[in-house]
Amino acid sequence: MKETTDELMDATYAALCKHGYASLRMQDIADESSKSKATLHYYYDSKQDLLYALLDYLQESFADRIETLEGDTAADQLVALIETYLTPMNEDSMQEFRTALLEIKAQCPYDEQFRTELDDFDRILHDRFQSILEAGQETGVFRDDFDPDRTADFIVTILNGVQTRHVAVGHPLEQTRETLETYITEHLLAPDRAEVSLE
Repeated sequence: MKETTDELMDATYAALCKHGYASLRMQDIADESSKSKATLHYYYDSKQDLLYALLDYLQESFADRIETLEGDTAADQLVALIETYLTPMNEDSMQEFRTALLEIKAQCPYDEQFRTELDDFDRILHDRFQSILEAGQETGVFRDDFDPDRTADFIVTILNGVQTRHVAVGHPLEQTRETLETYITEHLLAPDRAEVSLE
């Protein structure tokens, strides 16, 4: 069953990148896999159900991806998490996927399941940032005069915003990386810590 699930999720991802949310059909997904459209309907009632499943699938993959981060200190891990979020897993299709995801986000006010799935993404990212920030405060890497919860929320908001702006108007991700580097250095690192680099 896992092999079938993996194949259908890969096919849904590929079809979503190629056709976008609005134009996506079950047949488009079937065309990206070895399964027929009838087989897809055996497992999932509709395109919407497949997309819900895809978001679940990507959420699990993302959670695994950010669980272990490179870096000996909390500052290194904070940088690594930002890089992981901004660096695509698949360079060839990532721009198309970001565009399709923006279409899905636009459905959130009208689709509670989409809203729940994307809220879960935010929560996973927020909680990972918060845990790193708290660990950094405990070890003296970060200052102790900021709230890790609110700071994590702020960083997630920035990252979500830059993704949307990047897709909508082509705003460069690198500019935001540089601004976050300055923010970390000037507002989060303890005074006796060396500067970090997001490069």
